[in-house]
Amino acid sequence: MFLTITTTGTTERPATDLGHLLHKHPDKAQAFSTSYGTAHVLYPEARPERCTAALLLEVDAVALVRRGKGRGGAPDAALAQYVNDRPYAASSLLAVALSSVFSSALRGVCHARPELPGQPRPLRIEVPALPARGGAGLVRRLFEPLGWTVTAEPVPLDGEYPEWGDSRYVRLTLEADTLTLTEALRHLYVLLPVLDDAKHYWVAPDEVDKLLRVGEGWLPGHPEQKLITSRYLSRRWSLTRKALERLELVRLAEADDSEVEDIDNAVGAETEDEEKPTPLAVQRREAILTALRASGATRVLDLGCGQGQLVQALLKDVRFTEIVGVDVSVRALTIAARRLKLDRMGERQASRVQLVQGSLAYTDSRLKGYDAAVLSEVVEHLDLPRLPALEYAVFGAARPRTVLVTTPNVEYNVRWESLPAGRVRHGDHRFEWTREEFRTWAGAVAERHRYAVEFMPVGPDDPEVGPPTQMAVFTLNDTRDGRAEKEAKAA
Repeated sequence: MFLTITTTGTTERPATDLGHLLHKHPDKAQAFSTSYGTAHVLYPEARPERCTAALLLEVDAVALVRRGKGRGGAPDAALAQYVNDRPYAASSLLAVALSSVFSSALRGVCHARPELPGQPRPLRIEVPALPARGGAGLVRRLFEPLGWTVTAEPVPLDGEYPEWGDSRYVRLTLEADTLTLTEALRHLYVLLPVLDDAKHYWVAPDEVDKLLRVGEGWLPGHPEQKLITSRYLSRRWSLTRKALERLELVRLAEADDSEVEDIDNAVGAETEDEEKPTPLAVQRREAILTALRASGATRVLDLGCGQGQLVQALLKDVRFTEIVGVDVSVRALTIAARRLKLDRMGERQASRVQLVQGSLAYTDSRLKGYDAAVLSEVVEHLDLPRLPALEYAVFGAARPRTVLVTTPNVEYNVRWESLPAGRVRHGDHRFEWTREEFRTWAGAVAERHRYAVEFMPVGPDDPEVGPPTQMAVFTLNDTRDGRAEKEAKAA
C-alpha cells in the first residue's frame, strides 16, 4: 500500500521543510520494521519549489495471520486470510504505520523548527487504492467538511469489462491550502480505517481516548461524527456511546452560543427596558466595537470567531477595512460563511473579510501586522495549562497594537436564579475567573509582553459583585518596545 504527501514552496518557505515536519531527511530512504511488514519512507522529489514524501508499506499477509491480525471474523483456515487486499489497499494498517513512522508530525512537534507545525501549507495527498465502503460519495462526505478538495475516482473491477461495474476501491486525491500537516495526518489516521471499515486489531477501551485526542478540533463538529465514531470503534456500541457523550461536551465549545445567549438574556431582563431587553451578547459586541473605534484600529482579527457574529458587526462599520475571523472549527467557519453570505457578497465587501482555520495554541505568521485582535469569550474554553501557548501566540508572536479580551465574571453568577450554584455559564467553560483573578492574569501578561492594560465593565456593574462580563484592553507600549529594541541592537 502506498501514500504520497506533496507540498509546494518558495525560496523563503521551501517545500523541503516537509523533511523537518516529518523528521525524515529528504536525501535518505529509510525503512522501519513493523509486526506486519516493513514501512519505507522516501522522497521521489525534493526541491524548494516542490517536495513529495512517500510512505510505502509492504505487508506480509502470512505474518499478519500468524500474529492474529488478519481480517476479523474469517475462519482460521479460510483462504481469505492469506489472499486479500491487505498488502495493496490503504487501511487501518496504513493508519497505524502513519502514527508509528510520523509520530512527531502527528503530535505537531518539531524541535528543530518549532514554528513549522502550526503553519498551514499547500498539501496534496494521493492514495492509489483506498477501500471505501460507501463509495466515492462517502469519501467526499468525510473529507470535504474538513477543508479538503476531494477527487475520488472509482476503480473498475476490470477495465476490459466495464459492464462488471466499479469495485469498492477509489483513487483518492486530497488538496488543501489552509491545513497544517498535523491536521492532515490526523484526518488520515482516523478516516482511513473508517472507510475500510475493518480494523486489523482488537479495539480496546483506550481507543476512545485516542480517537478524541486525534479528533480534537475537527471531529466534534463533523456532520458524519456518528458514522466516524461507530466505524472507528468497530461498531462496539458501549465504546461508541461513551465517545459520543464525550464529543457532545466538546461540541458545545464549537456549536452555537445558544446556551450562553440564554444566560446573557437574563441580564437583559434585569434592565429597565423590559419590553425589549438587550442581551448581554449584544452589549458585549457593542463594548468591543466602541473600544476598537477608540483605538483607531482598521485591520482587526477576531480570534475564536465562532459562527461570525462579531465579524458580521465589524463589517457594518466601514472604518474596519480588513477583518479576519479565525477559528479551529471548520464547521463553525462554514456556518459563519453562510451567516455572512460570502458566496453572494459583492467584490468590494468581500475584499474586506476573510475566514481562516487555525489553532490559537500555535504561532501563525498570518496573524502578524494587524492593528487589533479580539478574544471574546475564548480564554475560558481552554484548559489552564494551555493558556501560556495562547498568550505567546497572540501577545508574543502576532503582537497587534491592541488586544481586547472578554471573559465571564464568576462573581456575577449569583445574580441568576436560573443558574444552579457552582455551575459555570456554559458546559464547555474550563474555568470562570473572579475580577481579581482576571486582573492578576492580565497584569502578568501585560508585564511579560510590554503592554499596558485597562479594565472595563460590560453589562450592568453591580456594586457588590461587579459586571457580568469583564473586559481587558491591552495596548502595546511603543516606548518600552522601542527602547528594548535599541538595547538589543546595542548589545
